[in-house]
Amino acid sequence: MKDELSEETLVQAPANAVWSAYRGLELGRLVDKLLGHVVGKVEVIEGDGGVGTIVKLTFPGTSGGYMKEIFRIMDDEKRVKETEMIEGGYIDLGFDVYRIRLEIIEKDAESTIIRSTVKYEFDDTKTELASLVTVKPLQTMAEEIGKHVSEKKYDANNL
Repeated sequence: MKDELSEETLVQAPANAVWSAYRGLELGRLVDKLLGHVVGKVEVIEGDGGVGTIVKLTFPGTSGGYMKEIFRIMDDEKRVKETEMIEGGYIDLGFDVYRIRLEIIEKDAESTIIRSTVKYEFDDTKTELASLVTVKPLQTMAEEIGKHVSEKKYDANNL
């Protein structure tokens, strides 16, 4: 079975500034700083933030709970970042594919829509897995990153 869930979050910050926070490894640094207690600790395993980079997210309050993901798409022109889970997390639960796509869409000069999409696949006999999929952590991340970028007047030229 293949499916996807998507959520759009409006933030009051320019798209270039939001993208500079989302692209490459900056998102992991901000997640550690702003949401580490909720989402977990992000660690770079391999790479410099471009396509092929592998990061590990260790979940807070768990003994050994983690996931590793690889950056599959990093498009500065379209402001799209896509990662795929390769170990732990949803893969350990039985998913065959679990991808996260983050799109930064300019609404106007001072506001941006962050579209967070989860694309997933699993064996048709495991339909109960669909109930585990949520975009809520990505929505929370979008809200917090958007608020941070807006308050800090993030330097959009510092890609």
